[in-house]
Amino acid sequence: MSLTYTAGSLVAARGREWVVLPESAPDMLVLRPLGGSEDDIAAVFPAFEDVRPAEFAAPSPADLGDQRAAGLLRTALRIGFRSGAGPFRSLASIAVEPRAYQLVPLLMALRQRTVRLLISDDVGIGKTIEAGLIAKELLAQGEARRLAVLCSPSLAEQWQGELREKFGIDAELVLASTVSRLERGLELGQSLFDKHPFTIISTDFIKSTRHREDFVRHCPDLVIVDEAHSCVAADDPAQGAASSATNQLRYELLRRVSADADRHLLLLTATPHSGKESAFRNLLGLVRPELATLDLETPAGRARLAEHFVARKRADVRDYLTKEDGLADDSLAERTAFPSDRWTKDEPYKLTPAYRALLDDAIAYAADRVEAAGEQGKREARIAWWSVIALLRSMVSSPAAAAQTLKTRSESATARTAHEADVLGAPVAADSADNDRLEGMDVAPGAAESEDAGARLLELAQRAAQLVGPAEDAKLKALTRHLKNLVAEGYHPIVFCRYIPTAEYLAEQLDGKLGRKTKIAAVTGTLSPQQRLERIEQLAAEAAEDGDPAVRRVLIATDCLSEGVNLQHHFDAVVHYDLAWNPTRHDQREGRVDRYGQKRDQVRVITMYGEDNGIDGKVLEVLFKKHRQIMKDLGISVSVPDETASGVTDAVVEWLLLHGRQGSQESLFEMDTHQESFDRIEREWNSAAEREKTSRSKYAQRAIHPEEVAREVAAVRAALGGADEVRGFALEALRDLDALVRDPRDGTGDFTAQVGGTPAGLRDALAATLGNRLVEEDRQIPFRSTPAIARGEAALVRTDPAIGAVASYVLDSALDANTLGPRPARRCGVVTTDAVTIRTTLLLVRYRFHLTLPSRTGERQVVAEDARLLAYEGMPSRARWLDDDAASALLAARASANTHEQAARNAISRALDGLPDLAGHLTEYGTSLAAELDASHRRVRKANEEIVRGLKVVPQEPADVLGVYVYVPQQPVSTVSGAEA
Repeated sequence: MSLTYTAGSLVAARGREWVVLPESAPDMLVLRPLGGSEDDIAAVFPAFEDVRPAEFAAPSPADLGDQRAAGLLRTALRIGFRSGAGPFRSLASIAVEPRAYQLVPLLMALRQRTVRLLISDDVGIGKTIEAGLIAKELLAQGEARRLAVLCSPSLAEQWQGELREKFGIDAELVLASTVSRLERGLELGQSLFDKHPFTIISTDFIKSTRHREDFVRHCPDLVIVDEAHSCVAADDPAQGAASSATNQLRYELLRRVSADADRHLLLLTATPHSGKESAFRNLLGLVRPELATLDLETPAGRARLAEHFVARKRADVRDYLTKEDGLADDSLAERTAFPSDRWTKDEPYKLTPAYRALLDDAIAYAADRVEAAGEQGKREARIAWWSVIALLRSMVSSPAAAAQTLKTRSESATARTAHEADVLGAPVAADSADNDRLEGMDVAPGAAESEDAGARLLELAQRAAQLVGPAEDAKLKALTRHLKNLVAEGYHPIVFCRYIPTAEYLAEQLDGKLGRKTKIAAVTGTLSPQQRLERIEQLAAEAAEDGDPAVRRVLIATDCLSEGVNLQHHFDAVVHYDLAWNPTRHDQREGRVDRYGQKRDQVRVITMYGEDNGIDGKVLEVLFKKHRQIMKDLGISVSVPDETASGVTDAVVEWLLLHGRQGSQESLFEMDTHQESFDRIEREWNSAAEREKTSRSKYAQRAIHPEEVAREVAAVRAALGGADEVRGFALEALRDLDALVRDPRDGTGDFTAQVGGTPAGLRDALAATLGNRLVEEDRQIPFRSTPAIARGEAALVRTDPAIGAVASYVLDSALDANTLGPRPARRCGVVTTDAVTIRTTLLLVRYRFHLTLPSRTGERQVVAEDARLLAYEGMPSRARWLDDDAASALLAARASANTHEQAARNAISRALDGLPDLAGHLTEYGTSLAAELDASHRRVRKANEEIVRGLKVVPQEPADVLGVYVYVPQQPVSTVSGAEA
């Protein structure tokens, strides 16, 4: 007759010990290896395999370690936990250590029965991490079963990588390029959104009627919307018609998705307002319909909003959990290494005589064309207007872009009406702050208004083609000088261009001009989003392969990389080669580099402009200087309303056509015809800035107090360990395992290690996470104190795969006394030390808990683990137990004298023989720990009585004693009442 095993009990099968999981049945056991992860879960059939009850074996007195053995073993054990018993089920199993401030949205989410949040943290703070934490937690708790992420197609692969690598969520891409393959694998009548539980979906793809209806019918119970501001339209009809129509389609889709009151919805955007109050209200209405009409001028209204809305700037979280946040001390303080203020400089250049003559002739042609078209009708006038803007922007970009534009037909030339001409021409020629249609926007626009460019345009094109190279292209010559300076100072710059021909031209012209140790690559819209990421990784890999720290990377890119793609690991400077016509676009470009994870404290930004081309100087003076002044005054960036930017650039072009480039010395801004327009623009912009300033205080995050975050951070660190513990463990363990460690002690906490001399098992594990070449060639592996790392580096956090590999080896070798080679940790130890005056014994105990977690979808049974240090003074039969702090303090005790080998064996043998006398206290401690865990679960979910009803935490007996360590006083043993030495 087969035995029945309860969840949480230990069994022996297949040559190892396993924990029985709640999903087990009498005829089939679902098992997780002791100390293993969910990836190692296996099913065993007792009728066909040998399964026996198991007890964790006591340590052997013959296998003694040194004074560091207890600390190394404890940390190795805690790093290995993937099923923590605390209220955050997911934190032990993810491959990223969240910052304390990133737990705020998670705490907000866990207090809601149906999670509805608008997360509007600033660019670079980590909205993707915050959303991933919530998604992983809801899935781990059974509160959600399926997930869909709606995002721009250019960001889909990045989302897929983030979810897979950091959160273990393997999502399928649903894009125009993948849907045919996915649909071929469906059964009759099956939806791909049912077949694939986790999907990442292009917001453009899902707009089609067929796909939209299928998605709404089979929508997952958890939806994340990235760049949510692009999915709502303002009620203001002044917004661009094309943009408004696109946003309206997305808004209707999300309105239907959000209509299901039981669906979890996370909306992510760094710009919830964008200067339009109605769009902001529509966004709030997606979160909860009643939020759209809240009176946000009242404390009650703002308090209601605070339950669902979090918006923080870098300054709010740079230093967190400090006394300034209302805490008693700075013991849990966390400083996030965002770069400091950007170093910015405007660098002018002057046209060569030949280029100046070409531009003058182009302006003259443009003026003639606009004047002639104005006499032909409104449609012709608008077509001519957009063709002229395309011509002028390409002309000041590069000779290559100019030649291409002069030979290409204008997109607006196909328009049948003036309105249609604006719809077709504006996206190509303007730089909208809200324009999420960056795909295809870097193609050089056309200036010709028929298939066959006129003789005048072809002649201009031929002249432009003759100006390539630094001899006649002063802008290129100036760029080469700036890049040489940046490279010489150790920077890795990105050069942003407006058009594909310009980027390709620069990559060709710069090749070999910046030194043989500089690698150059170009990324434009000619590549797919995935190919762009691969090109960047390839550039980084080529630079790293040389193994020379003097090698530099230079990336030439169009604005296809200015939104969403994270570039901070590989680049630390930005050069704006083409001046955008909206400062917000520059913010987007710089935000790819200036964000969390950037190793440099100061990112360099160079803005190039032509001081004599008649355009750049005025755009810089009106738009950029005002933008910078607002940022300086408020400490934040305020998006420039599209209408504001367009009003300025239209005025500049009109002036240029009327007065020519030579007239640029006169003051455009003193002309009566334009003064009224500029006054209105100034008022609109100041109004937007004031609204942003007010919203910072009005909508400040107050739903979760820092004290509440501090309490949970302390609990997590107590259970899983903190950064200092992980760093100390990695340093000691790698040294003991014969790695060549270099610790510069420069205050950063970083160090490097070469692992060629370590045991083969560890080398294989590290090669799987860091790359074979790095390990096989015995290169230096950087271990960084920041969780934000580049490929080939390891983060000094417990969830990093490389740290996990070291911990796994240390733990496995400690448990197996027959392991060949160095064994840093042991299960026993005897230390003679002046840190104690009475013989004191430290126990490393592993507890297992059977958790019953209620959720909306029913109860979920879970087996979780926790590791604790317990210490007592005297003999086991009359033990006097120490508190937790005193027990942990013993890990810092160091030997003050040698311990005789036989005396050590006698001491440890007595301690091991006395373990049965300690069973009662270990059980009592486990019961107390279960009560603490129960209270913690209830505290985190305190606002949701329905979810905590039925919660249970039951300790599984007996606890496992993994380590026993005896600390012997250096002086003769003394006797104290109640404890025997």
